[in-house]
Amino acid sequence: MKKLLLSILILSSVVTWSQTEDEMRAEIEKFQAEQNEHYLNKETSPLKKKERKKFQGHDFYDIDLSYRVMAHFHPIHHPDTVIMPTSAGTEKAYLRYGELIFKIEGIACKLIAYQRAIENPGDYLFVPFRDETSGIETYGGGRYIDLALPTEHHVVLNFNLAYNPYCAYTTGWFCPLPPEENTLKVAIKAGLKAPSEH
Repeated sequence: MKKLLLSILILSSVVTWSQTEDEMRAEIEKFQAEQNEHYLNKETSPLKKKERKKFQGHDFYDIDLSYRVMAHFHPIHHPDTVIMPTSAGTEKAYLRYGELIFKIEGIACKLIAYQRAIENPGDYLFVPFRDETSGIETYGGGRYIDLALPTEHHVVLNFNLAYNPYCAYTTGWFCPLPPEENTLKVAIKAGLKAPSEH
């Protein structure tokens, strides 16, 4: 995916737990506006010209701060490599960087945060996931959250900032599919919904 989109998402995910409710909502509204602008702007959009003209904006769940949770971050000191298949039938290599432990609706959950297994992987972590909405209300190929590299053992995991891979909207991209270990047994009704044609 384009570096610009990643920069937007990383900045959006750098938050503190002590924000006021108005600040938290403003952050999510900013993220939503940036998502729409990214797809409408011909310089940054993954969409082809005809697709961009038809694009009327993303379909988001209503903002729900109960999906903004504090997660315990446990680094994996000897990470193994995970080969993720992509929507195009290729593969991408990632390292299992750390575990995110949290609760949604009182249910204990865990996600693995990954980092690209390349020479310069960047300063963010990639958290692809599926949940009970996948293939129904949200994109069947899963959704993503990007996090800045944690400096503490707790991070804010905000599912209102969950976004779709480009492959949910158009062809020609190589979007990693979330591993089975990142399938949540709860419905994450936050972030982007599936586009109408999917």
